[in-house]
Amino acid sequence: MPRSKRGKRGSGKPGNKNGLKGESAASDDELMSDVLSHYSSASESTTVLEDGSGEQVDEQTAQEETEDKLKQCIDNLMDKSAKTRLAALESLRLAFSSRVLYDFLTERRLTVSDCLERSLKKGSSEEQAAAATVFALLCIQLGGGDEAEEGFKMLRPILTAILMDNTAGIAARQSCARALGMCCYVSAAEDGEDLIKSLALLESVFMSSYPNREGTLPTPKPGSSGLHSAALQAWSLLVTLCPASKLTLLLSFHLPKLQACLESSDVNYRIAVGETIALLVELGRDIDEDFEVDDSDGLCECLKSLATDGNKHRAKNDRRKQRSIFREVLHYIENEDFTEEKIRFGVEGVYIDSWMRRRIYDAFKEILESGVRHHLQFNPLLRDIFGLGAPLILDATIKANKISRFEKHFKALSPPHSRTKQRNKVRDKRADVM
Repeated sequence: MPRSKRGKRGSGKPGNKNGLKGESAASDDELMSDVLSHYSSASESTTVLEDGSGEQVDEQTAQEETEDKLKQCIDNLMDKSAKTRLAALESLRLAFSSRVLYDFLTERRLTVSDCLERSLKKGSSEEQAAAATVFALLCIQLGGGDEAEEGFKMLRPILTAILMDNTAGIAARQSCARALGMCCYVSAAEDGEDLIKSLALLESVFMSSYPNREGTLPTPKPGSSGLHSAALQAWSLLVTLCPASKLTLLLSFHLPKLQACLESSDVNYRIAVGETIALLVELGRDIDEDFEVDDSDGLCECLKSLATDGNKHRAKNDRRKQRSIFREVLHYIENEDFTEEKIRFGVEGVYIDSWMRRRIYDAFKEILESGVRHHLQFNPLLRDIFGLGAPLILDATIKANKISRFEKHFKALSPPHSRTKQRNKVRDKRADVM
């Protein structure tokens, strides 16, 4: 996801009282580069690597070197320099999104959580935004077990406080909204209390974009549309876990309000609203095949207008993106037909053949970025969510202990938590091996 440049950063000018920051910045960049080079070269299916001199280095040595770099990044999260902490957060973000580090992080999860808590409490808006994203990645790495649940309960109050703080930076609030949705989705407890609280918090954010009693949309404040989009998308992710009784209440209240928000002046918020409407209608039809939207004719007319919008005052790319999305939404509302997509990774693939699966996949893609395919291939959590089974081990040279480690982690996800039962909705036989 695009990272905001707002918020204060530590000064690196050589003439200030902390004149060593210029040297520190250079070492930070080198450390990040080293971490990334290790992660790009140490593949899951190779047992030997070559260093710059042409000598072979075994996988164990490469793993140890990489972990040493990551340990240094974790240590740097406690540095006094804001620039050093930001560089460490960026290094961890890239590493967590590109690899599966369950064993490494299980032993250090409390240390990392403590450091992220400090950044969220005392950092600038930019540091808070980065820390929230790294925390979401940490929950994905820990796989939705007790460790992730423990971390979520620890940091949820801080994420909530930043999200609800009107004086906090927009970038930080957006990142906290995404992290709150993802971490709750991954680690919500069986009793559903975390789910209900998180839904209510996210609702309180994007509902400020709803029309007033006279039916007029409020004038958005600078940056508020991006925050409303992030909160709405996080909320819609959590809606996929709701039982039918809760869904019925949500549908009756939110669908009419969201329909009015299709007139929003912000294209990205309009698109988020349109996709959420399609998701809610799909969930409603899952509950009752005869489910109908109130004023469906008015909704379809509005969708047709957006799907054919040729307003020259809008940017060309915005018009193209809007028309594409709303054609899909309209087609689904009218014909219950979804344009499916196949995501390929390794020798496998998974079908995105519903609005629910798309929302879930897009949420992980937004956090993991280009690493989403690697995690689909190797992360037991994502494989469990999309019904892919245990990670495939296709290379005979991979050591037996690595296979047993994957199996052990996958089995750890087996207890029938309520969230796992809800995720059965997105499992089907559309995953395959090519």
